[in-house]
Amino acid sequence: MRELIEEFMAQEKFAIVGASDNPGKYGNEILHDLKSRGYKVYPVNPRLEEIDGMKCYPSLSDIPVIVDVIDLVVPPPVTEKVVRECQRLGLKRIWMQPGSESQEAIGFCDANGLGVVHDVCVMMSGPNVKKRSSNGEEE
Repeated sequence: MRELIEEFMAQEKFAIVGASDNPGKYGNEILHDLKSRGYKVYPVNPRLEEIDGMKCYPSLSDIPVIVDVIDLVVPPPVTEKVVRECQRLGLKRIWMQPGSESQEAIGFCDANGLGVVHDVCVMMSGPNVKKRSSNGEEE
């Protein structure tokens, strides 16, 4: 899984499915975390037009570029639908945030040749991640 995470984090464009305009939600934290680390981010949420000045797309197929990684911050039943959309669109890197994964979605990705990362938070991976020491201070 470490090699797959490194490959995903070496990409440039992330779609955040389940992006939120609520600063207390993970869909907002992840969006801003990835953006602050220099990634191009594309928020996806059919109920929002924009988040903090960033255009929000109703679905993956509405994003005007081909994104490299799909980061899912949605309930498992939504994840199961989105991975099928990813396959139809030819998107092959799926990151299921903790709580968004299901065995059905993971199995679908495995059976259809889609790279899948799960049980790991994207905010804890990749470049520019602040490490914390055992006493809680940033290193």
